[in-house]
Formats: sequence, C-alpha cells, structure tokens
Amino acid sequence: MDPDDFIEIARHLTADAGDRGRPRQARLRRAVSAAYYALFHAMARSCADMVAGATPASRSPAAWRQAYRSLEHGHARNQCSNQTVMKKFPEEIQRFGQTFVEMQEQRHAADYDPSETYYRDEVMQLIDATQRAVTDLKSAPNPDKKAFAIYVLLKTRSD
Repeated sequence: MDPDDFIEIARHLTADAGDRGRPRQARLRRAVSAAYYALFHAMARSCADMVAGATPASRSPAAWRQAYRSLEHGHARNQCSNQTVMKKFPEEIQRFGQTFVEMQEQRHAADYDPSETYYRDEVMQLIDATQRAVTDLKSAPNPDKKAFAIYVLLKTRSD
C-alpha cells in the first residue's frame, strides 16, 4: 500500500465541496483517517524493507508480508511516545514519530468522537504534516530506519 495514495485520497476528500462550498464532516473525518493510514503504511513498509529486504530480489515475499503485518498501532504509538528512546534517533525519525502519535490521536477523534468538528484548513495542515513526515522517514539513513523498525516492531524486554 502506497502512503502517497492515502495522502492523495485525503486531499481529494478535503477538496470536494459539499453543502455551501464546504466539505462535509464525514469527508473531513475520512481525510484525517486516510492521512493517519499514510503514516501507518509508510512505517509498515519501512519496517518490512529494513527487516526482510527492500527489493523483491532481496527478500522472501512471505517474510516481507509478515514483517509488514507485524506492526501494531498501539505498540508503535507507545514506542514513538517514549522520548527517552526517540531522542536517540535522527531528527527525521523523531519528527515522523511525533507526527505518528499526533495523527493517531486525530484519527481516533475523527473516527470515534461525534462531538469533534473539523475544518478544511485544519485538515489540510494535518495532511501537509503527514506528507512531510512520510518524506522524513524515507530520507532517514537506512541504519537508523532499521533500528527504528526493530524498536517499533519488537517488544522491549528488561534485562
């Protein structure tokens, strides 16, 4: 799943005018959700590439799929929220992690809080932040992306 496709869908949902030239709340909420899933799938792809191999020739398809599917929303959020560890990563990964946490909170509000109201400009800012975060993750050095993949995929055990 291509994170850029989710971002494109999110932008499309915010651009489509509903009543009185404004997108309906359902469209804005779906746009927030799509933006979050761009981040989730960017992380899942990066993890699978770093753990199982980035090219089809360098990986087992089954192993890559297992690594991709191993990413858990809650565990990834908790790990990205741990500033003691996150500050050890380069800025690109720190920014990605911070945006991931913020967007997961936004997605929960968009999907589950009926009293939440969204505005086009606000949602566009969230989508822009998401796109920057995806770019940040892609541009991070591979050794750091590999360490990040292990950090967000595997449970930490105390010594």
